[in-house]
Amino acid sequence: MESCSSSSIFCQLDKEFSKEISALLKPPSPQQVQEYFDKLVKMRQCNGLKIKQDGNYGKGVYAVSDFDEGELVLKDQMLVGAQHSSNKVDCLVCSYCFRFIGSIELQIGRKLYLQNLGLSARMECATESSDEEDDSLTADHDKLGQCSSSNPKKKIPLPKETIESVMNGYVELPYSKQFPLPSAVSCSGGCGEAYYCSEICAEADWEFFHSLLCTGKSLGTPSREALLKFIQHADGTNDIFYLAAKAISLTILRYKKSKAAQFQEGKHNETNGNDISDFSLLLEAWKPISMGYKRRWWDCVALPDDVDYHDEASFREQIRELAFEVMSPGILNIKNFVWICANHSE
Repeated sequence: MESCSSSSIFCQLDKEFSKEISALLKPPSPQQVQEYFDKLVKMRQCNGLKIKQDGNYGKGVYAVSDFDEGELVLKDQMLVGAQHSSNKVDCLVCSYCFRFIGSIELQIGRKLYLQNLGLSARMECATESSDEEDDSLTADHDKLGQCSSSNPKKKIPLPKETIESVMNGYVELPYSKQFPLPSAVSCSGGCGEAYYCSEICAEADWEFFHSLLCTGKSLGTPSREALLKFIQHADGTNDIFYLAAKAISLTILRYKKSKAAQFQEGKHNETNGNDISDFSLLLEAWKPISMGYKRRWWDCVALPDDVDYHDEASFREQIRELAFEVMSPGILNIKNFVWICANHSE
């Protein structure tokens, strides 16, 4: 039975790359999981901690030594994270570690300022205001306000001049010096969307994610336009696509780094290296994601009470078709996005 008549392009991709897709989505063995986390714990120097697996409850973090009161137990780096589009109106944070940045005055003034703008949809500014030069944080406040997907709130009855004075640091709020925040560092690509708490976070985000997601003018026009369309789609549907984009970017950049290292070491076989060798590098680059991946949505969605368990296979196939129909614009955009990232010069 052909079940993807309305989504033939995706069925074609499933068939063409069935082995690769199966390999990427294959759950790692318990031994592979344990080896991965043992290596991660050692690399992060998480002394006194161990990751253990339980057949009933999954993975858990266990203490294998005593800790003193007040001692730092664990400070770990998130794998992938993204700020909700609507939340960007409420606070300005580092695009990598999500620490608050700027100042108390900037945070409060900026929120009042954006609320007074009326907040048009973010997708409108993705193609319009991003074409304009951003000379200051104030200019980008306009763009972030336009880019928010949150609902407009009742305007604060404060004069615009007062709000701008607070936001731009001309007015000091009581006790604000007791809560110092790091200065905002702009994205080196000039997109005006990403800000950081330090050069360290800016460089890390560029290395792991943002170099493939930046919509700054330094990016070629076709690639930039496609990325802006991707942003429009994410804002118009579900900003979980940003998280997916970061996961894909992380994988591509890890793959590129491994492949470059392989070339430097002279281990790449040009006659036979484009298939097995390259895919093994891709699997290794994908490994951090595979350790958290469970199953595809249509495979794990709960069976409704009104569906008999004998009809489960049919139900899941219908859900799969529905997912392809509903998400087809997003998948097409992600497909274009992946192609752009894979061909984006560093």
